[in-house]
Amino acid sequence: MNIPEHRKAIDKLDAQIVRLLNERTVHVLEIGAMKLKAGEEIYAPHRERAVLQRICKLNHGPITNDSLRAIYREIMSSALSLEKSMTIAYLGPEATFTHQAAIRRFGSSLRYASQKTIADVFTEVSKNRADYGVVPVENSTEGVVTHTLDMFVESDLKIVAQIILPIQHCLVSNCKREDLKRLYAHPQTLAQCRIWVQSNLPHVEIIETSSNARSAELAASETNSAAIAGVIAAERYGLAILESDIQDNSTNATRFLVLGRQCSPPTGKDRTSLMLSVTHEVGALYQALAAFRRFKLNMTKIESRPNKRKAWEYYFFVDCEGHQEDKKVARAIHELERQCNFVKVLGSYPNSE
Repeated sequence: MNIPEHRKAIDKLDAQIVRLLNERTVHVLEIGAMKLKAGEEIYAPHRERAVLQRICKLNHGPITNDSLRAIYREIMSSALSLEKSMTIAYLGPEATFTHQAAIRRFGSSLRYASQKTIADVFTEVSKNRADYGVVPVENSTEGVVTHTLDMFVESDLKIVAQIILPIQHCLVSNCKREDLKRLYAHPQTLAQCRIWVQSNLPHVEIIETSSNARSAELAASETNSAAIAGVIAAERYGLAILESDIQDNSTNATRFLVLGRQCSPPTGKDRTSLMLSVTHEVGALYQALAAFRRFKLNMTKIESRPNKRKAWEYYFFVDCEGHQEDKKVARAIHELERQCNFVKVLGSYPNSE
């Protein structure tokens, strides 16, 4: 085939794709109407996961699975926006990694509402001013985001999904590297790039900021200045990328939580997050956690946070494999309720993207 013939074939395929996409969307809208009538949530992480897994199994290339997932993310985002006017609150400002994570999960067709604090994200969803919220919970290099955990003590919101975002930090600026005098960086971002900064910018003044987006904004407004930020922030503020992937750990990633009001049904590969407190006595925590061993559940994480109402008492945040509706997990939770002063299920959600 020559070029005109290839182009004619592409035009014909495009017509078929557009027709099929609209047919698909009609079915999605019918399902959405039924869900709304039944008072169910429109967004279904378990179904989304199943669709993405299925299309990847059908894929024989040359399109990569990552590209195919990105395409379908936007297809599903478009359908969601037609089913319901949906707002996603996220820890801002615009062009942060949390913003990037939210778009990665929900696509670009929905409305995004930047919030100043993690508490504001919880509030927006709790008061129904947003349908879902996205907040960071832990970084593979710097550890847990304690304020997110603390918010679950009083909140009734559920964790309905998680997002694992590889974090790629860049040195961005509008001047040459040898001319830099100031470097703007968020404290956690700086901690993730400390070795690179010390080795490559030893004489540059470091100024801490409130976010990566703010760093980029300041670097764009001043001469001889740079920022550590992501690609989306560089694009937003018109900055050139001087160096890519300057994070000290090449596997650096951040885990984000999607906050909502209803958990998804089991998928067969889920995670359950719990919060509990125990009596302040010898062996109490050991006795409580024995429930996971007894029912052969893999406990993947445990974090402690102080009880701000009682000195020297703590809440423990635990993640385990399985869904709260799974028989073994339900039995373990029942056993925990017998052993602990307080047990709260924060959510069950798909364990992978």
